[in-house]
Amino acid sequence: MNIYVSNLNFSTTGESLQELFSTFGEVTSSKIITDRDTGRSRGFGFVEMPDDSEGQNAISELHESNFEGNTINVNVARPKTEKSSGGYGGGRSSGGYGGRSSGGYGGGRNSGGNSGGYNRNRY
Repeated sequence: MNIYVSNLNFSTTGESLQELFSTFGEVTSSKIITDRDTGRSRGFGFVEMPDDSEGQNAISELHESNFEGNTINVNVARPKTEKSSGGYGGGRSSGGYGGRSSGGYGGGRNSGGNSGGYNRNRY
């Protein structure tokens, strides 16, 4: 069972998270999610427990409990979803910020290139 833990203290480590959950059963992995640019904790993580009943018991006991100074939220992790393609503005013909075919940041006329630039008339 994959378990999502949020509102973690920014100093919480994967090891301390594993130690917390191991009181309820076997923990196969624990991971704190970090910002890819700064390496700083993002305040949430995941714990993997092979036995679903032990995982469910851990969720019941730990949800809204105090851990390292924070009231943590503990839930069953949702499956990872596919991200849609396209950057800011999404899958329009121009790409770029603003997502319009007549300009916006980085958009050109019906192209994904750099020919458009900032569109003052839009704002």
